[in-house]
Amino acid sequence: MQRHFERDLENFHANLLKMANLTERSISAAIEALKNRDESKADKAIGADQKIDALELIIEEQGIDLLALHQPMAGDLRMITTGLKINAELERIADLAVNICQRVKESVGLPLLKPLVNIPVLADVAKTMVRDSIEAFVDRDEELAKKVILMDQEADRLKSLISDELVNDYMVKDGTTAPRAIPLLLVARHLERICDHSTYIAEDVVFMINARVLKHQRDKLLEEMGRAPQE
Repeated sequence: MQRHFERDLENFHANLLKMANLTERSISAAIEALKNRDESKADKAIGADQKIDALELIIEEQGIDLLALHQPMAGDLRMITTGLKINAELERIADLAVNICQRVKESVGLPLLKPLVNIPVLADVAKTMVRDSIEAFVDRDEELAKKVILMDQEADRLKSLISDELVNDYMVKDGTTAPRAIPLLLVARHLERICDHSTYIAEDVVFMINARVLKHQRDKLLEEMGRAPQE
């Protein structure tokens, strides 16, 4: 029975890693479509989401079976329940990558409003947070998980910077720029939400490792790590 549990747990773990890899690739494809204003690449990325959706259901079924059939305790129980939460968060992240592709399709026929500067930077932050949150889960690395949580501050800053520029420097001064500015505003929002979901994964990883709840406690974590909260 123990052998079956270990085999099923290994398959569950492997599929989670596959889900994470597909999700990271989905974000990269969405950003490449945005940078190149490539509608066909956006369509391809949207189509690939079906594979992620199917894998989410497989992982969910595997996790429920592990809980029901093997009734794991303590660390194993926290690992499986955390894996189920991560599975749901990754699916939401992949959906946000699809949303970015939809914004590409909306704007591809319009002249580019401005060179993309801060959006690619925010995209890099988002991809790093996704990758590091999963690495923290795999390696049971609490310090890396905490670093991911703190990175969300930079994501919020970049999103605000992008929004302020698009609204105040373009839309307020010239209302005709709105059809070109709004898709970029939404892309920044989608990227910031990807960072939020990565933060949730990291918080779940910390709980998995030592049963400590960090949700809504970012300022306390900043103080612990010797960093001042942003106003």
